[in-house]
Amino acid sequence: MISYPSARVLVLHCFVFLAFGAGIAPSMAQEAPPDSQKAAEAHLGKGYEALKQDQYDIAVTEFRSALALDPNLAERSRFPLAVALFESNQLTDARKEFETLQKEVGDHPNVLYYIGRLDIESGDFKSAAEKLTKAAQKPPFPDTAYYLGFALLKTGDLAGAEKWLKNAANLTPRDSRVEFQLSKVYREQGREQEAKEALARSEELRQHDEDNSRLKLECVQKLDQGLREEARPICEKLYDSDNADVLTSLGTIYGRHGEFEGALKCFRRAAELQPQSPQTQYNLALTYYQMNNFADARAPLETALARWPDISQLNSLYGAVLIKLGEDTSAQQALQRAHELNPQDSGTTDLLYRNSLELARQAHNVRQYSHALQYLQQAAKLKPEESEPHRRMSEIYSLTAQAAKATAEQRQAERLNKSSQN
Repeated sequence: MISYPSARVLVLHCFVFLAFGAGIAPSMAQEAPPDSQKAAEAHLGKGYEALKQDQYDIAVTEFRSALALDPNLAERSRFPLAVALFESNQLTDARKEFETLQKEVGDHPNVLYYIGRLDIESGDFKSAAEKLTKAAQKPPFPDTAYYLGFALLKTGDLAGAEKWLKNAANLTPRDSRVEFQLSKVYREQGREQEAKEALARSEELRQHDEDNSRLKLECVQKLDQGLREEARPICEKLYDSDNADVLTSLGTIYGRHGEFEGALKCFRRAAELQPQSPQTQYNLALTYYQMNNFADARAPLETALARWPDISQLNSLYGAVLIKLGEDTSAQQALQRAHELNPQDSGTTDLLYRNSLELARQAHNVRQYSHALQYLQQAAKLKPEESEPHRRMSEIYSLTAQAAKATAEQRQAERLNKSSQN
């Protein structure tokens, strides 16, 4: 139902739905036939799943298939398609998609960031600096400042480069690239001592990254082998109480291996460091959920949803928590919202389906038949291959003296039941 996401997964998920969910004008293409729409939705779902797994070539294929079948899916598929192309180093095609998006949404920071990155790859540093300067007004990623400083350095704007690289050093203090580029700025300005100091800091950070990569590999290997007692002292060397990204990475490793106490320690501290991040609040709530501590899971989700109500994963997990707390009606609202935001999420669909059946049962028991029918009709739409909603609707129509409808629903239930057995 709910799996442990990597940091990249949730950031990208938020990116897709927050950045582009309501920002692109509707397509003027003709509506695709129902069969094509259904197939396109399936490709879209597979594309999202591949993107979550960093399987970029597969994601590209799936998103392109979705667009080919139903051009009206452009606003939900073009941005992740462009990102997948960028990550798989298909830069020419990536630029084409990002520039198409720019025509549709204007100078959106998310799009400008990637076009700026593409300009850097192609050596057009002046254009990169212009794009990234605009993106930096509302930076989509912490490394926006780094790439802007890098581009300005390449254009010879040493003052601008120093400003943005120092900004980057504050935002990402453990990025060795930042100090390395600052050393170049200082050297160009004749500030040799500062250049040496920045270069030394860069080398120290680079070595630290290498050491952490080795520890991370050892930590994962020990946990994979089930050697938890041996793994813990190795993994704990990665713990950095002042670095939310490192804490998130370590917490995710712990969580995926069922080490929820360790994960909770990491995610709780990460949430303290980044209280405005939906990712950190989600990770903390998910860990509480995995530990069956549903009351504590509720608080970070409510905090996050008050600020970001349109992230499907937050709504889905909130719905799951509310079900565990026995608040089925409130859970239904959260799950419906999650399903609207991401219809391809099978976990949310399953939760919403089961909760709809449960609410129908509750309404039936107190003879609120019209409410029960509404929930059953919703369940039938969510899973048209299932016979259970139709069987129950038949019972209600029989109780309310609607014989024709009762017969029709019973036949539909029998047909679906027979079909599932073949």
